[in-house]
Amino acid sequence: MPETFTKGMARNIYFGGSVFFILIFLALAFHTEKQIPQLTNESQMTEAVVRGKLVWEQNNCVGCHTLLGEGAYFAPELGNVFERRGGEADFNSFLHAWMGAQPLGIPGRRAMPQFNLTKQEVDDVAEFLEWTSKINNFNWPPNREG
Repeated sequence: MPETFTKGMARNIYFGGSVFFILIFLALAFHTEKQIPQLTNESQMTEAVVRGKLVWEQNNCVGCHTLLGEGAYFAPELGNVFERRGGEADFNSFLHAWMGAQPLGIPGRRAMPQFNLTKQEVDDVAEFLEWTSKINNFNWPPNREG
């Protein structure tokens, strides 16, 4: 190896490294895009799920809650609330009761507002939260209660 480091050598290292890492990036991006259908349950997305997502967005639920780790950390994570609060058997009735009881008025506890959602809107949010609970999120959140 020569004792001097020339401009040509530096240029070759720069361009060679750039091409190498661009190829690595493209390969990882391709791999990720290929995995998305397997990790999500997009095939189970129904009109109710889409309507529930719309209710979620219109009422800015993400302004207080997190969903799959995204959102505000003011209120509990809801990515696993479907399993935590009854699953197939009881979740829908739980969500109706919970939404109807708001605000709880417990001293010292932050209050969730009463959104006055219709029965259909609560059913749609329940469908949306059930759908999100079935996404392969690699065991997020790290604890049961979010």
